[in-house]
Amino acid sequence: MDINIPVWLQSCLENSHPNSEHIQNNYQYQEDKLIAEAFKFAYKLHEGQYRKSGEPYICHPVAVAGLLRDLGGSATMIAAGFLHDVVEDTEVTSEEIENLFGGEVRQLVEGVTKLSKINFKSKTEGQAENFRRMFLAMAKDIRVIVVKLADRLHNMRTLEHLPDAKRRRIALETKEIFAPLANRLGIWHLKWELEDLSFKYLESEAYQEIKQLVADKRTDRENRLKQITGTLQNRLAKVGIHCFDISGRPKHLHSIYQKMQRQNKEFHEIYDLAALRIIVETKEECYRALAVVHDSFLPIPGRFKDYIGLPKPNHYQSLHTGVIGPWGGHLEIQIRTLEMHHIAEYGIAAHWKYKEKGGSQSTTLTAADEKFTWLRQLLEWQNDLKDAQEYLDSVKDNLFEDDVYVFTPKGDLVALKAGSTPIDFAYRIHTEVGNHCAGVKVNGRMLPLSTPLKNGDIVEIITQKNSQPSVDCLNFAKTSLAKNRIRQLYKRAHREENITRGKELLEKELGKKGFDNLLKSQAMQTVVERCNYQSVEDLLAGLGHGEITLNFFLNRWREAIKSQQPLTPESETHNHLPTLTPKVKDISPSISQSSNSPIVGIEGLMYHLAGCCNPIPGEAIIGVVTRGKGIKIHRQECQNLETVECDRLIPVTWNCNDDKISQFHTYPVKIQIETLDRVGVFKDILSRLSDRGINVRNANVKTSIAKPALIDLEIEISSCTQLEQLFSQIKKMSDIINIRRLGYIYS
Repeated sequence: MDINIPVWLQSCLENSHPNSEHIQNNYQYQEDKLIAEAFKFAYKLHEGQYRKSGEPYICHPVAVAGLLRDLGGSATMIAAGFLHDVVEDTEVTSEEIENLFGGEVRQLVEGVTKLSKINFKSKTEGQAENFRRMFLAMAKDIRVIVVKLADRLHNMRTLEHLPDAKRRRIALETKEIFAPLANRLGIWHLKWELEDLSFKYLESEAYQEIKQLVADKRTDRENRLKQITGTLQNRLAKVGIHCFDISGRPKHLHSIYQKMQRQNKEFHEIYDLAALRIIVETKEECYRALAVVHDSFLPIPGRFKDYIGLPKPNHYQSLHTGVIGPWGGHLEIQIRTLEMHHIAEYGIAAHWKYKEKGGSQSTTLTAADEKFTWLRQLLEWQNDLKDAQEYLDSVKDNLFEDDVYVFTPKGDLVALKAGSTPIDFAYRIHTEVGNHCAGVKVNGRMLPLSTPLKNGDIVEIITQKNSQPSVDCLNFAKTSLAKNRIRQLYKRAHREENITRGKELLEKELGKKGFDNLLKSQAMQTVVERCNYQSVEDLLAGLGHGEITLNFFLNRWREAIKSQQPLTPESETHNHLPTLTPKVKDISPSISQSSNSPIVGIEGLMYHLAGCCNPIPGEAIIGVVTRGKGIKIHRQECQNLETVECDRLIPVTWNCNDDKISQFHTYPVKIQIETLDRVGVFKDILSRLSDRGINVRNANVKTSIAKPALIDLEIEISSCTQLEQLFSQIKKMSDIINIRRLGYIYS
């Protein structure tokens, strides 16, 4: 093979060839065989594929599988690591994966496979739908996200080979989604590296500067930690505390940068660049070790945190304290048991890597687990949040770690986002508790619902059957859960009002004339579908409620109108008319045989002809979306189109297939006739018009001494052909000097 095979994988390949029937029945043989077969299958499928770095593509699946093995993943997870890209990048189907490797492997592979073969309207929508799909897969099997995190980590390690714009996009997504996900799952082993790698590509100058400064202080830092470690080891041994390990580690670059930004300090002002970790045998020894630390060094007030008594939502447990070191600087010390350390480093992966004796052998965790409340909430919002960007914002909001811990009256611990208020607490308990919230007691005292909660508060929500939170609660609710539930409550309660308000907004924008036809049009039905609503009323309610904006609707509406008819190739100039201006192409839609409208492409919508150019059948025309007046129809060579944005233009054409339609429609045209000034000339011109059945709407005659007379007429014409025939007949009159159409551009 043309790649370096890791030792662990080489061992699996060798063990997958049994020498006896006894080995075939061995559990380890079955595990090794699954891993070996998955590797061989992936190697064959990815053969001939290369990464941007130039290395064979199979190197990536091998690296992902290795990360999963380090995290204690089973053979099923490791096999999924090898196969996680085959459905997306090759012709292999999920059914084939299941037939060859089983249903569990298929489920894991499908969970991390992007929806790359579906065309979305935008990158944001595609990203949102991929995350929706991923969270649904996580609910079925939480191992999906561990495979995805391993995949993302190796991609981040090799990100330098991609273009800068793509590097920044992937790094930002990693920072906002995947690093917080690793933190939510308690996998510090992955979280810190994802954060540092994101920092490297998003703030490259700051990253390199801090990296160099940390390296410069390495010797001093190691000497100080060595001195403190020796002191603590001796004192802990004297009081009979057995330590598995006392070691120092430098803080990660991203955490140092965050502290500099948060505290507005320079690097040299940050003293606690390292943390000391003490690992003992029992929970009791953690507290005894804390007493030894505080007896040995001066503790810093306000820097003690007990995450053993009050674990973090991801089940992280440890004692944190800050002390003044012998050199006068700050030092953070963490104290935990060996089991707590395994959970802190590997999170849910510790469930597989370090199984307790007699514990469950299950390798699947579901959203029913208490620590996955945030996942259940994201799943509940799948259908509530229709807008892709709003869903992504909610995901980001809920992935960041909760850091306010309050209690129910029964003593249950509830973790909330910093700055949360009682209304956030109420909706965290249950939707109905929030919907009927009438007041709150905090530590036994009645307080406003806008009161920010603090660590240790005991919160009691007072509910009443006929009460509901006011819309003002949106101003101080901090969690997406509370905000979305309040919006839904008012949307349901005020549906008719919202529908009326939505209609008013549209009437003001598109005009009242023909508004009912607009609501029933095919274009409106298309907009309803594109905005993910079930009916026009739902769309109007969403518009009136503010669930979608007017600009969002108008953009979808213009798209729907433009796509209503298929486009034809650019037509040639009609009836010797001037060529089109460079800005506007003749994008006339194909004509519907069944249409009974004079203009095809805007059936059922309000429109009017532009008075600046007065288009008539036979001329190339274009529609312009206006504000409050529907669609305005211009000739394509109209000079006023030069100032119109391209996204407001709509392809339209005259319906010339039905003579019955054209004979009942006439269109105003302004013409100017230059003629010799003689008695009766105007009467002769009117006679020619009358003979052809052409009505004169307005007339104006200008005469000057020793100059030709100018006759301006506004007449009603049914088509370009009729106008040309009229011009030809009038030109034959002996007194006529010239005749032209006003508002027309001549080349």
